[in-house]
Amino acid sequence: MTNELVLIFDFGSQLAQLIARRVREQNVFCQIVRHDMAPERVRELNPRGIILSGGPASVYEPAAPRCDPAILELGIPVLGICYGMQLICHYLGGRVGAATHTREYGRATLTVHDRNTIFQGYPAESIVWMSHGDQVQSLADDFQTLASTDTCPLAAVKHKTRPLFGLQFHPEVAHTPHGGQILANFLRDVCGCTGTWKMTAFIDTTVREIRAKVGNKRVICGLSGGVDSSVCAALLVKAIGAQLACIYVDNGLMREGETELVKHTFRDWFKADLHAVDAKDRFLAALRGVTDPQEKRRIIGKIFIDVFKHEAKSIPDAQFLAQGTLYPDVIESGGSPDGPAATIKLHHNVGGLPTELGFELIEPLRDLFKDEVRRLGLELGLPEDVVWRHPFPGPGLAVRCLGEVTEEKLAILRKADSIFLEELRKAGWYRKTAQAFAVLLPVQSVGVMGDGRTYENAICLRCVQTDDFMTADWSRLPDDLLARVATSIINKVKGVNRVVYDISSKPPATIEWE
Repeated sequence: MTNELVLIFDFGSQLAQLIARRVREQNVFCQIVRHDMAPERVRELNPRGIILSGGPASVYEPAAPRCDPAILELGIPVLGICYGMQLICHYLGGRVGAATHTREYGRATLTVHDRNTIFQGYPAESIVWMSHGDQVQSLADDFQTLASTDTCPLAAVKHKTRPLFGLQFHPEVAHTPHGGQILANFLRDVCGCTGTWKMTAFIDTTVREIRAKVGNKRVICGLSGGVDSSVCAALLVKAIGAQLACIYVDNGLMREGETELVKHTFRDWFKADLHAVDAKDRFLAALRGVTDPQEKRRIIGKIFIDVFKHEAKSIPDAQFLAQGTLYPDVIESGGSPDGPAATIKLHHNVGGLPTELGFELIEPLRDLFKDEVRRLGLELGLPEDVVWRHPFPGPGLAVRCLGEVTEEKLAILRKADSIFLEELRKAGWYRKTAQAFAVLLPVQSVGVMGDGRTYENAICLRCVQTDDFMTADWSRLPDDLLARVATSIINKVKGVNRVVYDISSKPPATIEWE
């Protein structure tokens, strides 16, 4: 992938992926690995540097997660953040204990005493973000203090002769305004990274790897219309051209214009071998009378697999199945020096299919974060409408049409959803939000339209802000925008006389309604 690799040892931090993002922003390739990766495996990977993440444990507890102390003897530069710093100091003769004053969470003023190495070009005083209950209370003689705060005298330290550094605060978060400078200094000046990992280099390397693996065999890629599968398919088209066969199953539960966009993008633009299977009637017939959300998902998943398998068997010489697994779904295991093991969340559309069909998996996006996948898509020439699409659930509109799913209800929901998204685009809000959609509620309410009484459906609008989709907050859309959307839906969508806005956060609510 690159000769400039940085490993991030994960000790259970909620910020490990954020550290990885900040390293990638410096155009340095990095991987999050287990905290117990063997030193032999580290030598094999030959990283330029190692970052030890934070974590919720205390280093002096018997069950605390630890790396092999031999990692610190390899001569590879190491930066410990919070728990990572405490572990370095603990291993090398320092003393770590509960903070004598109080647990420290929030902003603190950092005073830098040595503005060389990782603090080169850094302000003498700045705000940093603390989040710790323990801290290093004393250092071994081989260490020196680089910076302190009023309540944390050893806020940043370094070994006097070896490239080992520690930070009690978190440079990766936005609340540490100059934290990126510290990471850049560590990567460039300590690790010797030149920042050569660019998206164009990723494309060239990945294309070569795909061609070498596939040879003259064919690859099947399941297209859902979403960003990940579309970018995966576009990359494979560039790598192997006509050897790729894309399968798109139209289940009748897609957003307005979705099927047409997929066909135009891959059949007309990329000239790909696209197998678009019309299975609408089969899906809708199986969903008739079903109201339980989990039963809807089970039915849709089973039929999808049946349809996909049938179409896949019609493609000669197919040996590989491609899917758009992203990096947040993959953590390398360090348990064996023989090679990486991975925990991978299978794509909802193709889960189990590689084994059933006897295919080998290809996951060309498994080293990328979502924002990097979007950049890759643009680099490959995908339309912005595809690259910037909001996430869409595998069961499609079936889980946004509460209660029984019918063609009439889907038509109402599809039109209302389209109006909402279009108004967001016109107002410049679509790219400001992480996910937005309409939900058709299983209730009717009284209304007045013209001089007559109505008893019709209610539409709920859902729009959220989130970085990771694990938590989310509702978007504070302008009142006039919401008013325009509501008026437009009620006027243009027959069967709707009421529009409401969901102001629930996740948790306690989920982003989707079912």
